[in-house]
Amino acid sequence: MQVESIYHSPSHRWAYAYDPETFHLRLRTKRGDVERVIAVAGDKYDWDRYVQEVAMDHIAADGLHDYWEAVIRPEFKRFSYGFRLHSGEETIWLTGDGFSSEQPKPAAGYFEGHYIHAIDLFDAPGWAKEAIFYQILPDRFENGDRSNDPEGTLPWGEKPEGDSFFGGDLQGILNRIGHLSELGVNAVYLTPIFRSPSNHKYDTVDYREVDPQFGDKELLKKLVRECHDRGIRVILDAVFNHASEQFQPFRDVLEKGEQSEYKDWFHLGGFPVGVEDGVPNYDTFGFYGHMPKLNTANPDVKRYLIESAVNWMKDTGIDGWRLDVAGEVDHRFWRDFRTAVKKVNKDAFIVGEIWSDSLRWLHGDQFDSVMNYPLTELMLNFFADRTISAAQFAENINRLLMRYPQQTNETLFNLLSSHDIPRVMTRCGGDIGRLKQAVVYLMTTMGLPCVYYGDEFGMDGGEDPDCRKCMVWSEENQNRDLFDFYKLIIGLRKERAALRSGRFRVLSAEADGGSLIYERLDGNEHFTIWINRSDEPAELSHPMIEGGWHDALTGEQIDNLDGKVVIRLEPNGYRIVWRKIE
Repeated sequence: MQVESIYHSPSHRWAYAYDPETFHLRLRTKRGDVERVIAVAGDKYDWDRYVQEVAMDHIAADGLHDYWEAVIRPEFKRFSYGFRLHSGEETIWLTGDGFSSEQPKPAAGYFEGHYIHAIDLFDAPGWAKEAIFYQILPDRFENGDRSNDPEGTLPWGEKPEGDSFFGGDLQGILNRIGHLSELGVNAVYLTPIFRSPSNHKYDTVDYREVDPQFGDKELLKKLVRECHDRGIRVILDAVFNHASEQFQPFRDVLEKGEQSEYKDWFHLGGFPVGVEDGVPNYDTFGFYGHMPKLNTANPDVKRYLIESAVNWMKDTGIDGWRLDVAGEVDHRFWRDFRTAVKKVNKDAFIVGEIWSDSLRWLHGDQFDSVMNYPLTELMLNFFADRTISAAQFAENINRLLMRYPQQTNETLFNLLSSHDIPRVMTRCGGDIGRLKQAVVYLMTTMGLPCVYYGDEFGMDGGEDPDCRKCMVWSEENQNRDLFDFYKLIIGLRKERAALRSGRFRVLSAEADGGSLIYERLDGNEHFTIWINRSDEPAELSHPMIEGGWHDALTGEQIDNLDGKVVIRLEPNGYRIVWRKIE
């Protein structure tokens, strides 16, 4: 065995408490190098009486490594442990002291699974695991009150530019709330609604006022109430990394310079504060001078922002926050933010916008979730662009899943489109078959699915601002068959717990093509999802336990002959197969 490839760390994603009674251990080995692994665990104070051996499951593989996992239920919520690895006639041990050919005497030098304290657990709200989100850009969803339209508002449906306004507002969302219920979503994420000079509102002028273009606090409260009455949660978007150049403290700095009481609210490079040759002498979001970066380590800034968030929760009853540019704000701010938010509502959901590996924010002391853009790009590469094979897709999916503990994967915020990237229909080149396969995967994989407004009607759109077109409400311009498909798949996910919180595993992935089979599994139900990502018909087969298989959407019985299920799929076809576990 190649010991250089064997890895375990007694922390984070490699060793973690899943719940108050259960611990998960993971181990990495060279791909194809190890036949089986046993986790040996015992109480460090009385090893012989409480020792247990648990065969580790081979849960994933990427291009270089195999990943193994064991579920440990220690008698006294604490244990020490090591690993016994087997390959052919060779056996090696791994403990905290390193490798050995014989078992080291327990328990000194072994890894330690420290006492499981409930207060230390990653504890996302229970409702979040059941959530199917719908993202709305308010200016582009529906114009429900023309009396508050900004000056220069364009006719609904014209081609958007970066500075276009179309008059969408909170009343418009209220008017169309029945659409959300009919689609079947049970959570809404609104992009920023606070006072701002732009159409997107990511440059905040006043964190404590709804932009008059959208309505007011009373209208927001009404929207939240009506959503709650329909079983729909509501989270708002907060921009704490930066503000608008029209933000009063920044205007004070521009006016008074070094004499301003707000000079420490920002990251300034000198006085006078300004822009020279197109480059600001203060930190900004990107290089946009109209978005000065806030100094969130400043106690006054921190107090102002966190109090703003807390007041909105108390006043309106919103269910959480999506946090813009979250990776550029200090960790201490987010820890204090979480404490304050959870004090108001322990079930508030906190989602950070981070586009890469986010484990540092997901230890249970900052965010409950992050926007899972790495998965977005991977799904689009496979289903839309078709630039990778099923085997490459599976390897990369496994690599992403191994970034985080299981409970974190269960609440990652998954999406195919958003206001920041081209729409999935455009990435699919208008091919409905490709789009449907991507949506099937979104709705049946681990994590929380989010539908971007209009995707359910087949709206297209390239890079911003084209991905921010006005919602299509005229039925003649809607793809109603696609809408019915979204309803069907969303309904299936809501009905079947295994599709929301069951184990995920790839069963088969074609090395040089697009045939893919994966499963979702809990103690009651077993789903297998079959994908033919090809323009030709395909026949897929896989060994399956005998008996009881049915098409999850039609109820049709699926034959299992000699322990093998054979599925014939149309071009760009899919099948969701289900059995009840007796």
